[in-house]
Amino acid sequence: MIKTHGKSVVLSCLLMCLSHSAWSAVSTEMALDELEMDEQVYNEIPVTSIQEFVQIYGIVKDNYIQDKNDDVLFQQAIQGLVSSLDRYSRYLSPEDYKQLREYTEGDLASIDFDLHFNPQLKQWMVQGLSPDADSAKQGLRNGVTVYKIDDQVLSALKREQVRDLLTGAIGSTLTLQLSAQSVPITLVRNTKVDTEIKSTLHSNQVLVLQVKVFQQDTANEIKRIIESYSTNRLKAVLFDLRNNPGGLLSAAVESADLFLNQGIIVSTKSRSEGNQQFQALPGIEFQNLKVGILINNRSASAAEVFTAALKEHNRAWVVGEKSYGKGVVQKLFPLSNGSALQMTVSQYFSPSGNMIEGQGIQPHFTYPLGQDAREESYLDHVTDLLLLQK
Repeated sequence: MIKTHGKSVVLSCLLMCLSHSAWSAVSTEMALDELEMDEQVYNEIPVTSIQEFVQIYGIVKDNYIQDKNDDVLFQQAIQGLVSSLDRYSRYLSPEDYKQLREYTEGDLASIDFDLHFNPQLKQWMVQGLSPDADSAKQGLRNGVTVYKIDDQVLSALKREQVRDLLTGAIGSTLTLQLSAQSVPITLVRNTKVDTEIKSTLHSNQVLVLQVKVFQQDTANEIKRIIESYSTNRLKAVLFDLRNNPGGLLSAAVESADLFLNQGIIVSTKSRSEGNQQFQALPGIEFQNLKVGILINNRSASAAEVFTAALKEHNRAWVVGEKSYGKGVVQKLFPLSNGSALQMTVSQYFSPSGNMIEGQGIQPHFTYPLGQDAREESYLDHVTDLLLLQK
């Protein structure tokens, strides 16, 4: 922890950036010597790194081909500092932060236009984009072709697969590339989509629940839907968590607790907020109901918490593909100028203590949806396989 005098040193060094030409006239040692500090505080400050930053700042300010004002340079420096921590941490401008505060955590969203496949060109094209939409402000127009989304080439994908790429947690980002040579564009998912749990009772008496995202009332809704069917009639429940980006940790814990009566559901570890364990509460509800979980490589975060809990307690058979591997939690830190930092502060661990981040959840049986397979036939086969499990 840097004490008050330490912060003064950092501030003094950074303020010198605003008048970097004076830096050459006043040595770093003189500036530091004028401040009262003890040796311990001095040792806690990365003085050499600050000196190097100020030197680089001066070189950029004096020599870069374009004149950049101080606000732009400092914002770029902050963005670089935060975004280099991991793939989820980022700096939010006042406008981005204001927009994010309007979102409800756990909502599902897409971007502000649709993609239509042109069979003559064999290309996906932008349509339904309003002239005043955020994407239009980035130069997108109706009729332009889209080559790739998040490193996936679109030409060979089905409509459902493209739609799934566009959908994610509200406020999250995706990268879009118009051609193989073009520079990727980053877009924010800011258009809410329907998140109602879709339930289908198959002819083999397996109830399929498609949970698109874990929200505040998800556990209650799961309970209500299952109870609306006769438990004597149901042979199993299959949770379809494909493309589920996560949502609320508390909702995933409550949903898993419906099918567990003891043990750890998930634990979190944090340097700043301490460690926590979430335990299943005793109960007998749905304890005799066979459970399956269908995941793919876009099942993430809270969806992985739910899956890992039921899998490791031998309460569910997991099928599909290895999940995404997002096992970290971000927190917003508002700043005085209206901007904010979105930064990773804790990690999820499965009941057995396995790290989810970067690892994902491996299914018991790997069975991805084939390129030419029909969705209905695929789900029918998955439900049949579930009934064969002991």
